[in-house]
Amino acid sequence: MRKAGAIIGSVCTLTAFVLVMSEWLGTGPLHAGAASQPQVKFEKSALPKDVLARTSFAPVVKKVAPSVVTVYSTKSARESIRSSPLFDDPFFRRFFGFGDGEGDDEDQPTPPRGGGRRRGGRMPQEQSLGSGVIVTSDGYILSNNHVVEGADVVKVSLGEGRPDLVAKVVGSDPPTDISVLKVDAKDLTPVTITDSGNLQVGDVVLALGNPFGVGQTVTMGIVSAVGRGGFGIVDYEDFIQTDASINPGNSGGALVDVEGRLVGVNTAIISGTGGNMGIGFAVPINMARVVMDRIIKDGRVVRGYLGVMIQPITPELAEQFKLPNQSGALVGNVEEKSPAAAAGVENGDVITEFDGQKVNDSRHLRLMVSQTPPKTKVKLKILRQDPNKNRLVDVPLTATLGELPAERLASARGGGRNREPAPSREEVLEGVAVTDLDNRARRQFQIPDNIRGALVMEVAPDSSAYEAGVRPGDVILELNRQKVRDAESAVDLSKRIKNGRVLLRVWSKGGSHYLVVEPPEKK
Repeated sequence: MRKAGAIIGSVCTLTAFVLVMSEWLGTGPLHAGAASQPQVKFEKSALPKDVLARTSFAPVVKKVAPSVVTVYSTKSARESIRSSPLFDDPFFRRFFGFGDGEGDDEDQPTPPRGGGRRRGGRMPQEQSLGSGVIVTSDGYILSNNHVVEGADVVKVSLGEGRPDLVAKVVGSDPPTDISVLKVDAKDLTPVTITDSGNLQVGDVVLALGNPFGVGQTVTMGIVSAVGRGGFGIVDYEDFIQTDASINPGNSGGALVDVEGRLVGVNTAIISGTGGNMGIGFAVPINMARVVMDRIIKDGRVVRGYLGVMIQPITPELAEQFKLPNQSGALVGNVEEKSPAAAAGVENGDVITEFDGQKVNDSRHLRLMVSQTPPKTKVKLKILRQDPNKNRLVDVPLTATLGELPAERLASARGGGRNREPAPSREEVLEGVAVTDLDNRARRQFQIPDNIRGALVMEVAPDSSAYEAGVRPGDVILELNRQKVRDAESAVDLSKRIKNGRVLLRVWSKGGSHYLVVEPPEKK
């Protein structure tokens, strides 16, 4: 009984202690009847699959995460991308972090350039941090060219405590910012690829990568737009735009749909700060896959070549050419002995279809041509003014594409000493002075021998011609669809202008295009 009394006394003491503490904590008095364990409803099981499918992307992430890797590249400081003007652009930024190879974060000062060495004679090093996507089980990885550009060593981290692997850069394609890496490994988990052409604005997408080196991170957003371009980030732009949060380190990472299928490779952002502001861009996987296949097969990217200089159709050009709308690509120049010339394409044609596909604009046509293999026969649909110039006609043509040359520079041959060019000083258009072409002028402005027209010597900065884009060194080839042989013919044709608005075809910097000059009173 004494032992029982001791136990009861202990319980009472404990009860008194709890009462005092509950009063002190402000939880109110605790009655003896409330001391038992509260009966709560508890479910240990995970969310049902049907609920997960509606409310969570965890199954998608588990599926994709093993396919997304971190890419580290080390390069000498003098070969760093920091020397690129793009790095200093406050508007467009490629996103990956920098260090100096010794654990510095990206806010540390840039290592010395110009071949300087650190103590001990070691060349200064910089490390770039990016991401990549495994696309085959035997080690092929997609990433961005700017992540590995100029790198001496590239390593890939598979995560999960696995050792880093040295990666070989199989090839890179700067015009699309895509690179293909290869690691010596087996039984990797490749991502599933889908047709990015099926994406629609409003589709939910997930971005996976290693932003700021914090570790693999997943963010969610929607497809904000498709077919974005014209930013000058790379040569061939057909970006998927998304508001999924992407930051430095996400470059080369995966953009996937809600089924975990790869639709794009994250590449760039628009930002005033360098961080996410809700406007990110990914290279569509359809484009990236074409690049990858050609790099692996041929060791380089071979692109189709049509041989036309094309330009967007502005409202002013559509009016001058009496076009029904602004769709299509306006041909400003057909290169001699090119596939286009052999097919019968002419200056002033509007290409509205390419191989059965509608041409939305000049950028769209350029993409389609580049992604079509050389020696492919393609059907073109041309919109052309008939000889009477009072109506438009559809002209079907067939062209056999060539291979896009690595470099296409306009030759500026021309010899002999000639007399000093004598500017005619006549006003072709208000504020524009022209002269004849001679050998000295051709050498000075690198104008090919086959170009004929009137050389622009001066353009008044406050003139309508200057606002339209006419500059000294341009050559006026046509004026209101009439050929210009020399300065005198340009002056004669200008005197026939009745309505004030002028349609010019000019040669400039290696190619020709159309310009519309508005009369001053209509500006």
